[in-house]
Amino acid sequence: MFATMPVHAELRPRDFAARLGRRAPGIGARQRRQHVGKRAAVLLAAVAFPAIAAPGEWTNFAIGNAGRAEVQLEPMPFERTGDSFPGSAFYYLAPDEPTRPLDTGAQWDYENGQTPVDPFGGPTARSMRVTGSEMDRQRALTCLTQAIYYEAASEPDAGQRAVAQVVLNRVAHPSYPNTVCGVVFQGSERTTGCQFSFTCDGALNRVPHRMFWLRAESVARAALSGYVYAPVGLATHYHTIAVNPYWAPKLHYLGTIGAHRFYKFNGPAGTPGAFRTAYVGGEPLPAPNPRSSIPASKADPAVDPLLIQKAYEQGLKNAQTSVVPTAQGGLAPARPAPAPSYAPEVQARGGDRLYRGEKLPDSQGIRPEYQNSGQWIAQPGT
Repeated sequence: MFATMPVHAELRPRDFAARLGRRAPGIGARQRRQHVGKRAAVLLAAVAFPAIAAPGEWTNFAIGNAGRAEVQLEPMPFERTGDSFPGSAFYYLAPDEPTRPLDTGAQWDYENGQTPVDPFGGPTARSMRVTGSEMDRQRALTCLTQAIYYEAASEPDAGQRAVAQVVLNRVAHPSYPNTVCGVVFQGSERTTGCQFSFTCDGALNRVPHRMFWLRAESVARAALSGYVYAPVGLATHYHTIAVNPYWAPKLHYLGTIGAHRFYKFNGPAGTPGAFRTAYVGGEPLPAPNPRSSIPASKADPAVDPLLIQKAYEQGLKNAQTSVVPTAQGGLAPARPAPAPSYAPEVQARGGDRLYRGEKLPDSQGIRPEYQNSGQWIAQPGT
C-alpha cells in the first residue's frame, strides 16, 4: 500500500498573526522631506539638460497665441466687399485712372493771415463758424457727423474732412439751404435725387459703430468751429471712384482725395463771390424729410447740379441788366418801377397821393428854432 502523504490545507487569514515594531518618531517625516528634495533635483536636471545639450533647439514656453505677431484681425463689415452698405466709401477699390498726389508742402488752411491755395489749384473756402442757439449747434453737429460717418466712415482723416468741407461750402452757396441739416437732407423726400445717398436708401437704420462715430464727430466739431480743409477748394459735389454720374463731365473736376472725386461749378456759380451766404441758424430736425409724391424720373431744379449752374448764371445776368451805374458811382434801376395799382376804394380817397409824404413836418410850419432838434450843435472834435 502506498504511504499516505499529508495534505497541507491553506490556512485562513484569521490564522495568521504578526507583530510589527513601531518606528522611532520623526524618522518618516525626515525621509519624506529627503525624498521631496531628491525629486525636485531630478526634475530640475530634466529641464536643464535639453538646454545644455542642444541650446539651438530650445524654444520658449508659450501660452496659447499670446504675443504672436501672426494673429490676423477680422476686418469690419464695411471693409469687406459685398458687405458694404449703400453710401459707404469703397476705399479698397483701385482708381480707374492715375491721380495726382497731395502736395504735402502746400498751405492747407488759414494761418498767419495768409490766403491759402489748395494743391489742386484755385481759391479755397472761407472759415465758417456755426453759431446760434444750443439746439442749432447740436443739430448741426449731428447732421454733419451723419454725413461724414455714412459717406466716409472708412476714409482717412483727409477724406472725412473733405466731405465735411463740401457740406459747409453748400451752406455758404445761395443755391442751397443755408443750414447744415438742410443741406445734408436736401432731396431726402424723393426715392432718388437725394443729395447724399444715405438719407434716402435706408442706411440710417443701421446702428453706427461707436468708435467710428466718435471719430466722425471729432472731424465735424472741428469743421463747425471754423476749420477749413483747403485741398477741396470750393467743391460742392463729389462721388466715389466706383461710379460715374451724368453731371461729372460738365462740372469742373478738382481732384481725388481718398475714395472720392471732387468737383465745383463752372462759370459764375463756382467763383469765390458766389459763396457769400452767412450762417444764421434755424436748423431743422436732423432727420430725412417726409416722402414726396414727385415722380423719380422728373428732374428737380433745386438739386440737379447742371440746372443749378445754369440758373445761377442766368440770374446773375438778369441782375446785371436790371441796374445801371449812376453819376455818383452807385447803381440805379435800368427801368423805372411801374406805377402801383390801388383798390377802387383807395383810389377814391386819393390813390398814390396818400403816400407821397406831403404832410411831413417841414410843411406844417415848425418854428425855425426847433427844426434842428436832435442834431449836433457842433461836430465832436471840432
